[in-house]
Amino acid sequence: MGRRKERKRNNIAKINSTYAKQQEKQMAQKSREKTLLFRRLIAFVVLFLLIGGLMTTYHFQQRAQMQEKQTEYEQLNEQMEQYTNRNQALKEEVEKLSDIDYLLQIARKDYFFSKDGEIIFKLPDEEPSY
Repeated sequence: MGRRKERKRNNIAKINSTYAKQQEKQMAQKSREKTLLFRRLIAFVVLFLLIGGLMTTYHFQQRAQMQEKQTEYEQLNEQMEQYTNRNQALKEEVEKLSDIDYLLQIARKDYFFSKDGEIIFKLPDEEPSY
């Protein structure tokens, strides 16, 4: 089958006129333009896929980083709440310690201070009252 095509081509004579040469140049030009257009399209597709892939990768990295930051934020909020509660408890303790009667009560229970004529017995498993 390949020989037939070769024979047909060999059997056809070319016309050596300027019109025929112009037509051949135009056909060659159109052929080059098609190949260049095809190459440009391939380049744009590759570039588009590359940029799309990079953007997708960047998006997922940002989502992972956002999730980490969100988790850290929640942990820090919990920690801040604990510190706020502890701060409130310490403020209440300071207020109580400014009261003389409370201080005397602590001194009597924990440090065995007694009133005149009073005997204090310390049991082994007692914990401080404050």
